[in-house]
Amino acid sequence: AQVAFVLDGSDPSVAASALSSAQLIGQVEATTIQQQTLARRGTSVALAPPVDVRPRVWYNPDMASAVFMVPALIGLILQMQATLLTASAIVRERERGTIEQLIVTPIRPLELILGKILPYALVALLITIEILVIGTFWFGVAIKGSILLLLGIACLFLISSLSLGLLISTIAQTQQEAFLLTFLTVLPSVFLSGFIYPIAALPRVLQVISGLVPLSYFLVVVRGIVIKGVGVPALGSQIVALALFGAVLIVLAATRFRKRLD
Repeated sequence: AQVAFVLDGSDPSVAASALSSAQLIGQVEATTIQQQTLARRGTSVALAPPVDVRPRVWYNPDMASAVFMVPALIGLILQMQATLLTASAIVRERERGTIEQLIVTPIRPLELILGKILPYALVALLITIEILVIGTFWFGVAIKGSILLLLGIACLFLISSLSLGLLISTIAQTQQEAFLLTFLTVLPSVFLSGFIYPIAALPRVLQVISGLVPLSYFLVVVRGIVIKGVGVPALGSQIVALALFGAVLIVLAATRFRKRLD
């Protein structure tokens, strides 16, 4: 008998573990059936293995780590750059004493916020495109889904990252403090977002905490679009989660920033 075993190779470590387990189960089952057959015949003649396990790996047949890591780098770099640049820019104005000059100008607080974060949003999107180009032509990680959909959802993720940077800027007094707070915020997300370790392999408590990390939702999106070529129907819950995170963070950041200006 032949048994087909289909694997999702988008996460090589999980796929390799599943493949090893499936092959072992097939070998044990084949040996058991063979022994039972020999016992019924009363013979010791070796037979061909009755179970032939034939694995088929989808999305990442070679189970290359680059296919798994390169899309994830988009989310990590996007978060780091957007958060750090926004926080540092506003704190820098405060250190130089120019923030007071901006306050007395006729511009409204919202215009000041947008003027500070929009340039960094554009820079972050350009970095995203750059990583996609490098991943495609250097590492051979082809984009199987819609680039426009990926960039659109990246903008949602950017809102939460930029808002987080704005929130940090209302707490930090110096650029060094802004860098440290950004580092302390981003570092846990590396381990809790599925960037390195699968979320399903984490302890239950950490799995719950990972649900509060926007990067964990964006990594599902970017890997799904780049590796699997999925669309909006498969990513609906992640898109809603990113939109909610963005809305909550931007309200908190804008409110606190406006109070600091006042």
